[in-house]
Amino acid sequence: MTGPIWDYMPALLAAWGIQLVGVMSPGPAVALLLGVGTTQGARAALLTCAGIGSAAIVLSLATVLGLTVIFAQLAEAVLVLKLIGAGYLAWLAYGAFRRAASPPPPPSATTVQASARRLALRGFLLQVTTPKAIFFWIAIASLGGLAAAPWPVIAVFVAGAFLNSFIGHGLWGLVFASPPMRRLYLSGRRWVEGALGAFFAFASFKLLTTRI
Repeated sequence: MTGPIWDYMPALLAAWGIQLVGVMSPGPAVALLLGVGTTQGARAALLTCAGIGSAAIVLSLATVLGLTVIFAQLAEAVLVLKLIGAGYLAWLAYGAFRRAASPPPPPSATTVQASARRLALRGFLLQVTTPKAIFFWIAIASLGGLAAAPWPVIAVFVAGAFLNSFIGHGLWGLVFASPPMRRLYLSGRRWVEGALGAFFAFASFKLLTTRI
């Protein structure tokens, strides 16, 4: 078969492959899904994944437009990103430590869950301000080959980036929301929340002290 899509298929597959490595490697997004999945179940985890996937749409468009590379070269922009990302991670650490100190009642069918908008926004904000995710998109941009692609190819690239992120993170979320994982969480809620708090706090500290 021939056509614009197939002409750009090697570049598309290479870009999606790099993205998938980032999706499947544990990081702040996976830690967030661990907390959401074990406490609020599969629906909440998938809504969070929808927000994470939406961030992939923004970052993939920025990559095609060359904005990620330009952004990485601007010291002021990088500093702002570090401050926002570190602040958000610190806020997540605070929430986890608070739950570790005073665990909420065990989740039940009558538990009031966070709204869909709030869950999606939480995932979006974490992913779009996480340097880990942005670094992978900068690596994708360094491959080249898509900046001059026609709009149908770019549309396929962006759609694939969303599906890559949503499905990959969704697998993490469904694993964490599974009955065995939720029982494990209930048996050691203080330890799990404490570990999440420590992870987010360490990630915030490293982000502030590491030169990007």
